[in-house]
Amino acid sequence: MKHLTVTVNGVAYDVTVEETAGGAVAPKTPAPAPAAAAPAAAPAPAAAPGGAAGAVAVNAPMPGNILDVRVKPGDSVKAGDTLVVLEAMKMENEISAPQDGTIASVNVAKGDTVGSGDLLCSLN
Repeated sequence: MKHLTVTVNGVAYDVTVEETAGGAVAPKTPAPAPAAAAPAAAPAPAAAPGGAAGAVAVNAPMPGNILDVRVKPGDSVKAGDTLVVLEAMKMENEISAPQDGTIASVNVAKGDTVGSGDLLCSLN
């Protein structure tokens, strides 16, 4: 048995693996790492790009291409308003505001390629 810590999308998991007869490693059920580890890792990526980031980060839920950016810094938005249109797997996904606020920064432009978890924009 081996005990490992695996980080997936910024969330750390403690995993126990067992070697099988063929030498391959089979994962056991993952257990979340202690709560103190996950919050410490999450804020760093959100604050890194831009510098003028707002209090609420809006991140890409999946990798894709930016088809449209519908907001600019200073715009007032309501929860549910479309901020960015992201194309992933040939489908258009409207990324919405999680809450009411004012756009603090827009970190992408039309035509950009983003990865999962990349900062799209931030709100105050």
